[in-house]
Amino acid sequence: MTETPTVPEQDRRSTHHATSPPAVFWRYWAAATVSDAGTAVTALALPLVALTVLDVTALQAALLAAAGQISWLLLSLPAGVIAQRVPLRRLQVTLDLVRFAAVGSLPLAWWLDGLTYPHLLLAALVTGAATVLFDIGNSTFLPAIVPDRQLAARNSLMSGTHAVTETGGPSGGGLLVHAAGPVGALLVDAASYLLSAVLLRTLPERRPAARTGAGALRLIREGWTYVTRHPVMLPCMLWATATNFVCAALVALTPLYLVREAGLTPVQLGVVLAMEGVGALAGSAVAVRLTRRFGTARGLVGAALAGGAAALLIPMTTSAADAYWFALGNAGFAFGVVIGSIATRTHRQTESPPELLSRVMATVRFVSWGAQPLGALTAGLLATYAGTHAALWTVCTAALLPPLYLLAVPVGRRRDLA
Repeated sequence: MTETPTVPEQDRRSTHHATSPPAVFWRYWAAATVSDAGTAVTALALPLVALTVLDVTALQAALLAAAGQISWLLLSLPAGVIAQRVPLRRLQVTLDLVRFAAVGSLPLAWWLDGLTYPHLLLAALVTGAATVLFDIGNSTFLPAIVPDRQLAARNSLMSGTHAVTETGGPSGGGLLVHAAGPVGALLVDAASYLLSAVLLRTLPERRPAARTGAGALRLIREGWTYVTRHPVMLPCMLWATATNFVCAALVALTPLYLVREAGLTPVQLGVVLAMEGVGALAGSAVAVRLTRRFGTARGLVGAALAGGAAALLIPMTTSAADAYWFALGNAGFAFGVVIGSIATRTHRQTESPPELLSRVMATVRFVSWGAQPLGALTAGLLATYAGTHAALWTVCTAALLPPLYLLAVPVGRRRDLA
């Protein structure tokens, strides 16, 4: 295959019109969509493998959820340097192939009657680590191919597409699990990573930024200092950290509660989980218009408050007959989260100096996404010692704390983030 043009990171603001035709973005979008669809299926299939095939405990289920997220805490900061120094397309393709091998090994082990809980944990760890590097790289690649004035709209489209895959993935995954079992459904995710790698191979290569002689630790420190001294990015990062803690705790509890406590079937579980995607899709559809009308800061706070209030509906589900409470609460919470995510991500991408962007994104992901394994482990401990339903009430009540924090700091009283 012939080499495609390169897009230097340091020239992203001045060259994307010449080197990045619209088709480049759509291939980027297609690769992300295919990968997200498979991942949404695995979000249902992997915990069901643990719960129904391996019969794990509540704490083991939470550990599995944490294993998929722990790399945000361990790798996010160096990932920012790696994404700046390594040819990005080559890195993305390699990481997709790593995820293909890790997820694909699970059905193979099951067919050979050798699937174990440690193998499941290892696959979650490897896939999580590859996802961290992949996501940091992707967050810096989008501004390289999209003009600044289009970033909010493109981020909204990416979030909306992600919401669609979250909607169709779990419900489709429920049908796949019903037809082929949870292990068989993992084949869909493995195939999605392989197809994503093929699509990414057609994108333009982004040359690494010129080396300045600065060591990795110094580069990491520069990104950290920029974010932690920024009057807007710091409180937004802390909001995201608390929100992600709650999200991860809720994700860890959801299959455990709905399958073992409420008695939902895999198909019913898929439908309920799909409502998160419906809420996220609705949020991404109105995010740009809402923040333009009311301001990005006001839109962030208002949406977060509405989402936190909606989360209180979730624990009202006690059986399959009233699972609609869980579905409605999940959709409302996702609606608020995705609006805040679009507003804060666009602000970081447009306000950060180009040479610092990958490290800014890595710093924010390290802190905010690093809270996810802690949230999952906390949920597991609460479920073990207080019961799953009590743990669910605690987590959903905590969903109101992040927006209340924003109201208590100056950012929450501004009209716009920028």
